Amino acid sequence: MIVELRPVDADLPVAELVARARHGDQRAWDALVERYAPLVWSVCRQYRLGEDAGDVAQTVWLALVSQLGAIRDPAALAGWLSTATRRECARAARAARRLPAAGAVLDVADLPDERIGIAEAELLAAERRAALRQAFAELPAASRELVALLLADPPLPYAEISARLGIPVGSIGPSRARCLEKLRRHPAIAGLMNAEACRAS
Repeated sequence: MIVELRPVDADLPVAELVARARHGDQRAWDALVERYAPLVWSVCRQYRLGEDAGDVAQTVWLALVSQLGAIRDPAALAGWLSTATRRECARAARAARRLPAAGAVLDVADLPDERIGIAEAELLAAERRAALRQAFAELPAASRELVALLLADPPLPYAEISARLGIPVGSIGPSRARCLEKLRRHPAIAGLMNAEACRAS
């Protein structure tokens, strides 16, 4: 019997999906595959592997199953999958003699990959949105209301925010700073920030 994935699971941050998949949650695993399959296939297409692309993709997903517990930073899963897929594609291409002999092999990191870059950027943006939604939902109600009013479009004057929330105008700035600090410290957002810092270094 096929269990349909609930939409709420698909919106979870990747770290949460990885944690659930590690504990045998099939829906979390399905959500990971659905989220990252386009990235794996975009790498495979660059190597023009033809029928071998399916075998490469299957090998990558099997590798992820076996390595899921060893991934140190689940928020960097897109980078892990991209690297694993490139390596597997390079192996398949060499086996089919599509790349030059050893010693003259091109470095796969130097191959043009605009599509991978776009896919990774889209995945990262989706992860940021999901992490922010999760962190925002866990703020106290008063903090959520303050942040929502501060983000109103067009912007609301502090005097109006003060009147709506019943707080002094002078406390809005410090309260805003505390809310932002809580968001930054939330595990979902902190994980993404650490992953991005690792990629940048």
